[in-house]
Amino acid sequence: MSEPLAALRALGDATKAAEMAAYHKAERVYLGVSNPQIDALCRDWRAGMELDTRVATAHALWQSDIHEARVAAAKLLTQARMRPSDEPAWQEILTWVPQFDAWAIADHAASAGSRRLVADPSRIDSVEGWTQDGNFWVRRAALTMTLPWTKQRHPSAEDQAIRERVLGWAAAYVPDHGWFIQKAIAWWLRDLSKRDPDRVRAFLADHGDGMKPFAQREAARLLPDG
Repeated sequence: MSEPLAALRALGDATKAAEMAAYHKAERVYLGVSNPQIDALCRDWRAGMELDTRVATAHALWQSDIHEARVAAAKLLTQARMRPSDEPAWQEILTWVPQFDAWAIADHAASAGSRRLVADPSRIDSVEGWTQDGNFWVRRAALTMTLPWTKQRHPSAEDQAIRERVLGWAAAYVPDHGWFIQKAIAWWLRDLSKRDPDRVRAFLADHGDGMKPFAQREAARLLPDG
């Protein structure tokens, strides 16, 4: 598992690493490797690895606690369909969630996790437990990982039930005025407004006054007139 990490280190840029550390603020090692560079590496790794090896590699990269390695770990597991079973990938992602402490890594991991939720929507039951977690990054992940349910124009009855379930979580979050939580509520509503503007209008009518003004504006930004 040392070869992928060595490949990341070889692309490092000390100046860029210092800039990234100042920007992301989480206390960990930064190598100064760009997302396009990580994407290129991960494409090559995915092409040459069976799923079990990929999960093991993602685990090792995540455990390094290096920013770019954690991003790469998430990218290795960002795939719509996995054969023969995606359960090892889902279980690996579940171990990451309690460690979220910065938006970039959390969002890359959420992208991987959302594919696993779409593959098996019953996993939403596990996600619901995150909504009561003491770590706001974990609470936020309940919204960022369920963003695919904002995107269906003609959701099935099951998908509609999940959409309403997540909107219930978002409503319960409204009194939490932490910036990242308010931003996540607004993100979910803004994306949903492209497909179901009336439902977003109803949410804002019921809960908008309790949201921070910036979150209200962001949630409504793409609503069509009328």
